[in-house]
Amino acid sequence: MKNERTSLPRIELPDLLEAPDLLRLVELLRGVQRIVVTAHHGPDGDAVGSCLAWAAYLRTLGKQVTIALPSWYPDFLRWMPGSREILIHRDRPAQVRRALQEADLVCCLDLNELSRLNQMQADVEAAKAPRLMIDHHERPDTDKFAFTVSRPRMSSTCEVVLRLVWQLGGYGEMTRSTAACLYAGIMTDTGNFAYNSDAPALYLAVALLMRKRVDKESIYKKVYHSWTQGKFKLWSDVLSQNLTFHADGRASVFTLSREEMKSHKFIRGDAEGLVNEPLKVRGMRLSISLREDTEEDIVRVSLRSTGGFHCREMAERFFNGGGHDDAAGGKLPFPLEAAVATATEAIAAYEEELRAAD
Repeated sequence: MKNERTSLPRIELPDLLEAPDLLRLVELLRGVQRIVVTAHHGPDGDAVGSCLAWAAYLRTLGKQVTIALPSWYPDFLRWMPGSREILIHRDRPAQVRRALQEADLVCCLDLNELSRLNQMQADVEAAKAPRLMIDHHERPDTDKFAFTVSRPRMSSTCEVVLRLVWQLGGYGEMTRSTAACLYAGIMTDTGNFAYNSDAPALYLAVALLMRKRVDKESIYKKVYHSWTQGKFKLWSDVLSQNLTFHADGRASVFTLSREEMKSHKFIRGDAEGLVNEPLKVRGMRLSISLREDTEEDIVRVSLRSTGGFHCREMAERFFNGGGHDDAAGGKLPFPLEAAVATATEAIAAYEEELRAAD
């Protein structure tokens, strides 16, 4: 009987880069030794997973790699292999600054512009090293980067990284741990393959991760079934007490204050995914979350949409933000009450489109 691994059909991913661009990237990587890998402020599963996986590939090339993020990632991602070695700029600004100053290359993942680095932006811009962008968001600011790999139609930056590693010939050396990081990023950025996940090539990519013996059930449980009692009660209270419906049930807004987070013993990541819950209501097309930041005097805004209505334009127009068609974000100044008024105004401005969405 043939070995199970050798009897599986061959998988081929479409090339991500054309030959001239691939050669440029290879030459860029060949000429550097010390590399800093970073991602956006408030890193999510896609940001952390793509950074860990890209750093792992670079190390197979013999590079010295430091992963530095502007702020902490959610606690439910601490299981990711290598995550404990990540430097957090907010906690160790001098150490991160030194790594950037000594770097030959800075890789910016899962961000389309340097402003998404928040307080780490100045240190990245001050570094003399060229910058490489690997991302899947709309409207990349290519002028600030020496080389850009931007694929807004792809599910996640983790998918982009996997496709890059595959084309660069690094898949064979990929470990099961690295594959798990990539799978987690794809899973979280698609809501467990509920959105941004229609392209057939995505599932070829996932099949390659499965061949590394990724335990997708275990990853799902670690990410989605690791709630504390405080988080469970927080979600219950927010949805029962703070949620309001608008546009005849086509839109919703909920708030989350610092005081409420404190009373529920809030930890990093406890609000992750909460904005998706109102979309489970029949007829709902838009969900808006307004959360007071615990460290800056701003209100963090998250938007999710479905059913033919797209929230990105609203995020850009009303909330100083942007993102994907159906998953966007932004920020507003204090107080929370003013943010609620802005959200109400935004819904009113798009009420006709919300009603027309099917």
